[in-house]
Amino acid sequence: MSGDGSKKQFWKRNTAKVPGNIQHVYGAQHPPFDPLLHANLMKAGNKPPSATTPGKPKKATTFQEFESITSDAWDVGDDDDELLAMAAQNLNIEVVMETANKVIENHSKLQERRQQQIDEITEPDEKDGQEAHEEEPDEEDEREEGAETTTDLSFSSEALPLSGNRLVKSHSEAPVGSPKEVGIEQAVLHRQQSLPHRPVIPLVARMADQNTSGTPAMSEREASRLDKFRQVLAGPNTDLEELRKLSWSGIPRQVRPITWKLLSGYLPANAERRESTLQRKRQEYFGFIEQYYDSRNDEHHQDTYRQIHIDIPRMSPESLVLQPKVTEIFERILFIWAIRHPASGYVQGINDLVTPFFVVYVFEYIEEEVENFNVSSLQEEVLRNIEADSFWCMSKLLDGIQDNYTFAQPGIQRKVKALEELVSRIDETVHCHMQQYEVEYLQFAFRWMNNLLMRELPLRCTIRLWDTYQAEPEGFSHFHLYVCAAFLVRWRKEILEEKDFQGLMILLQNLPTMHWGNEEVSVLLAEAYRLKFAFADAPNHYKR
Repeated sequence: MSGDGSKKQFWKRNTAKVPGNIQHVYGAQHPPFDPLLHANLMKAGNKPPSATTPGKPKKATTFQEFESITSDAWDVGDDDDELLAMAAQNLNIEVVMETANKVIENHSKLQERRQQQIDEITEPDEKDGQEAHEEEPDEEDEREEGAETTTDLSFSSEALPLSGNRLVKSHSEAPVGSPKEVGIEQAVLHRQQSLPHRPVIPLVARMADQNTSGTPAMSEREASRLDKFRQVLAGPNTDLEELRKLSWSGIPRQVRPITWKLLSGYLPANAERRESTLQRKRQEYFGFIEQYYDSRNDEHHQDTYRQIHIDIPRMSPESLVLQPKVTEIFERILFIWAIRHPASGYVQGINDLVTPFFVVYVFEYIEEEVENFNVSSLQEEVLRNIEADSFWCMSKLLDGIQDNYTFAQPGIQRKVKALEELVSRIDETVHCHMQQYEVEYLQFAFRWMNNLLMRELPLRCTIRLWDTYQAEPEGFSHFHLYVCAAFLVRWRKEILEEKDFQGLMILLQNLPTMHWGNEEVSVLLAEAYRLKFAFADAPNHYKR
C-alpha cells in the first residue's frame, strides 16, 4: 500500500474518517465480515493500485468500483491496520466471483434448511388445529426449542435485517422483487410468527399457571406446588399463614378461586362453615340488588349510574366486558358498592378492580380461554354465584384502600409523594432526570395508584401480581408502593434515553409490557420485596 512514499491513495487513513472502508456492516452490499475469507482475498490480490487523489481519480479499480456504489463512511479506529491493508489490495475479480458464489450457495443451503424447519413446524399445526395451541411441551422441550429459536433468529438478524416493519434482504439469489424473494420473505415471516423469540401470550388466558412461553402444561415443580396447596386446603381448618407463604410466589389456576376467597377474608378458615357462608353472603348481595338497584334512575343516583355505564366499555379486555351479560353484571356490582359506600361513592378506577376477581371466578367453571368465551352460556345460577363472589371480594379489597377514593383522594396523594421520596433515594439519577424535564410523579403515578397498575400490565400479570398482594400483609395498600418504585426503576434505561417532557410522558404512560409473563412479574415482586425490607422499617431512609 505504501509503494510510493510521496503519494498516498485517497482511501488510506489521513483523517479520523476514511470513506469506503470494508467494514463488517450487515446489510451492506457485501456479506458479513469473515476474517478467513478476507485473508484469502489478501493473498490472492495483485499489486497495489497506483496512487491517486480525490480530485483526479485514475483508472477505476475493483475497489474503486465498490467505493463508487457505497455512500457510507465509517469511522476507523486505531486498530484497523489489517482492514486498511486489505482495502489497499487490488482484488482479483475471479477470486471475488468465486467467493461470492460460495456465499450465495451457503446462503441458499441455509434458506433450504430453514424452509424444511418451517415445513416441519407448520405440518403438525395444520393437522392438530386448535388442539396444537392448547398443548405445551415439557420444560426440557421448551429449552431445546428456545435454543433453536435463538440460533435461527441470530442468523435472521444478520442476513435479513428489519427495516421498520418490512424485512430487508442483504443479498439473495433472486432479483429484487422476484417471486422467489417474496416467497423467502414470507417463509421467514411465517417462521418468526410460528417460533417467536418471545412468544405472544394471550391477553387473559392461561394466567393461572402462566410462564413466559405462554403454554399451559404443568411441570413437575408446578405439580408439586399444586399438591402442597391442596394439602393445605384439604384440612378441616386451613392454615392461612402457610397458605400465604405458598401464595406469595403465585397460585395455580386450579386452586386460585378458593385461595383468593380465603386470603381476602371472604370465606372462613373452617371448612365446615364455608358453604353456609357462601349461601348467606350470596343471598345478602342479591337482597341489595332488590333493595337498591331499581333506584339507579332516581335523581340522587342517576349520575352515579350514568358514569358507571360510560366507564365499563373503556375497560379491558374488551372482548369480555363488552358482552351484554358481563356489562350488566359489572353495572350491578359497581352501583351496589357505590350506594353502600357513600363516603366515596363511585370513582373512576374502581371499575377496573372488578375484572380480576370476575375472571378468576369464571375460571372456576370453564377450561377455555376467557377472552373468547361467551359468558352468557354459563348457567344462570353459576353467573349469580360469580357476581356475588366478585362483589364481596372487591369490597374486601376496597375496605383497605378506601381513602384512595374519598374526596380529594388523599390516600393516592400520600402514596405518590412517598413514591417520589423513595425513588429519590434508590435511584437519584432517574429522579433528577425527571425533575430536569419537569415531569411530576402525580402525572403518571396517579394512575398507578388509582388502578393498581392494571392499565400498565396485561390482565394475566395483574392476576399474578394480586396473588402476592393477597398473600402480603397490607399488599394493596402498602406493598403496592414498593412495587411501583421497582416498576419505575425497571425502565431506568428507557427513561434516561428520553430527553424531553413529551417523550418521557409518552413512555411512562405506554410502557411496553404487552409480552410480560410470570418471569417478569416475579422479578418485579422480588425487587419490591427487597425495597420494602430495606425501607419499610426505616422511614428516615426515604424522608428528607
